[in-house]
Amino acid sequence: MIDIRRRTGYLLATVIVVQILLISVQVNSPSGAPLIQTVTFGLFSRVQIGLSDGLTSLRDVWTGYFALQDVSKDNVRLRQEIASLKLRLQEQGAMVRRNESLRDLLAMDRSVDLSTVAAEVIAGDVTPWFRTLTIGRGAADGIQLDSAVIAPDGVVGRVVGQPAQGAAKVQLIIDRNAAIGGMVERTRVGGIVNGVEGNPPLTMNYVSNLSDVQVGDRIVTSSIEGIYPKGFLIGYIERVQQGPNLYQEIQVRPTVDFNALDHVLVVMEPPSMQELGEPSQ
Repeated sequence: MIDIRRRTGYLLATVIVVQILLISVQVNSPSGAPLIQTVTFGLFSRVQIGLSDGLTSLRDVWTGYFALQDVSKDNVRLRQEIASLKLRLQEQGAMVRRNESLRDLLAMDRSVDLSTVAAEVIAGDVTPWFRTLTIGRGAADGIQLDSAVIAPDGVVGRVVGQPAQGAAKVQLIIDRNAAIGGMVERTRVGGIVNGVEGNPPLTMNYVSNLSDVQVGDRIVTSSIEGIYPKGFLIGYIERVQQGPNLYQEIQVRPTVDFNALDHVLVVMEPPSMQELGEPSQ
């Protein structure tokens, strides 16, 4: 019974739809077109508009995606170009500093009455207890143990150990085991300059409390140790005070920037006997 009623309902609904369609075909809209055509066009036009909007949005998204891909590629390329330019600037800066160092070294070599050999700094020792560097000259170039090493800004150190054929190790004057005869240029007061673990990294010892020593005084080599030529700049007195014993406490700021050394001069002969006189106290 229920199936017969359901079938009857479906049949009645179908007949009604067919009747409506037949009436729509025969009835015209106010514009004169059949009503069915107007309704159908309106429905399909809305569907087309929806599809068109969807396709437009999809196309915009797709286009934007590829545009972003292009922008990303451009950004990568620009970053690479910027990195390359920075490297070139660093290389050019290094070349400029190298040329300046060589020019200053050449000017110094011409100005001093010493037999010297120019050497490139090829390595440095960053150990806090031992401050050394390695130069690209050795026994084959006549470098010997205890050869003095200088730079345009002042005294660097001395060759330690047996030099290799093409390299030698230099102990810097700021090494805590280093000692160099020094004197106050203004008053000729002498003492011993030692490397220390501090700031500044040099002290001048064995200078009497009665001696005339002032902040800013230049400290130069005295040649008392028989290694360094006389009169070369070591540094400036940065602090001075009366000591508890017989000697003043003097701190010296070196004039050489040991972290920026590119080239040095190695003195090929020890100081002359005339230079080995002990400075007055």
